[in-house]
Amino acid sequence: MHPYATYATYPSLVDRTVLVTGGATGIGESLVEHFAAQGSRVGFIDIDEAAGRALVARLGQSRTVPLFLHADLTDLKAMQAAIESLRARFGPVTALVNNAANDVRHTVEETTPESWDAGMAVNLKHQFFAAKAVLPDMRAAGGGSIVNLGSVSWMLKIRNLTVYQTAKAAVKGLTRSLARELGTMNIRVNSIVPGWVMTEKQVRLWLDDAGRAELERGQCIHRPLLPEHIARMALFLAADDSDMCTAQDFVVDGGWT
Repeated sequence: MHPYATYATYPSLVDRTVLVTGGATGIGESLVEHFAAQGSRVGFIDIDEAAGRALVARLGQSRTVPLFLHADLTDLKAMQAAIESLRARFGPVTALVNNAANDVRHTVEETTPESWDAGMAVNLKHQFFAAKAVLPDMRAAGGGSIVNLGSVSWMLKIRNLTVYQTAKAAVKGLTRSLARELGTMNIRVNSIVPGWVMTEKQVRLWLDDAGRAELERGQCIHRPLLPEHIARMALFLAADDSDMCTAQDFVVDGGWT
């Protein structure tokens, strides 16, 4: 936390049903925690059952206790069933944060048709079909907010991430096209484009001295980019305070791009 920072609370998020995909760890975990602290009714889908249950246990004293929904988001029928369970528990979903992703490293030579399809499924495909699944709720409610997670990695041309970066570049097109299609229903669609967020996974697997030097050169603000920085932008975009923001990319990267 910045020593002089105080952060907003959003009355419009109280009792709002929010769905977070990939919410058990990393950025998703922070998203769930922040929405719960606002008083939202949060459901989160994740394949990691142990981490999902641990998060619910940790947030047991939150303003509202989130609902963990165990499912593989690349299985669209399982995802749909999870969303129906959330709806039955907390009511219509009027805010969706499409966070789930997997930035597994891969070379061009080792990429197969199967690994390509798997990468697209986890990084792009579920975003569209999750939006489609909550569309009836938002239409009936008279509006809603969809937030898709992109990435600056394709802008920076990071090595060994071709499939991931192709999917994340496509999030921009998905966001803008859905904003046009759904805008007449008062449904806003935006994307958050994070820089290199220092999640436990990123630090454990990929942050080394060369990476620290690259962050030092790239970011204008020389502090670690953390999951809570992304979560606070998501709160704003899900709340009524961002009422006329749609079809936009909100880059949160410490000034790297």
